[in-house]
Amino acid sequence: MPRKARMYLPRVPAYVAQPSNNRNACFSVMMIINTIKPCYCTIRADLHAYCLMINHVHLLLTPLAEDSISLALQHAGRQYVQHINQTYKRTGTLWEGRHKSSLIDTE
Repeated sequence: MPRKARMYLPRVPAYVAQPSNNRNACFSVMMIINTIKPCYCTIRADLHAYCLMINHVHLLLTPLAEDSISLALQHAGRQYVQHINQTYKRTGTLWEGRHKSSLIDTE
């Protein structure tokens, strides 16, 4: 059964959190920053702020299209997980399920 599509509104800011699998440490800080920033420019989402914790990431961004956030996270996730799996000779997922998100009132 397919998952429900996430509802994001263009030009309405959203808070997004993505936890790592089994709460394990998962970040090479420079790699994730170098992966995230260009990704949001090409997939049309404005990245306002991010907070990299040892086992999860918090993002504040504004999509310019309905599917921008989902596509950006999917694209960045593919590149980053592939890098981590190759670097540390591991397999499988790095993330724990889908990202959590909520829309933010701009006021």
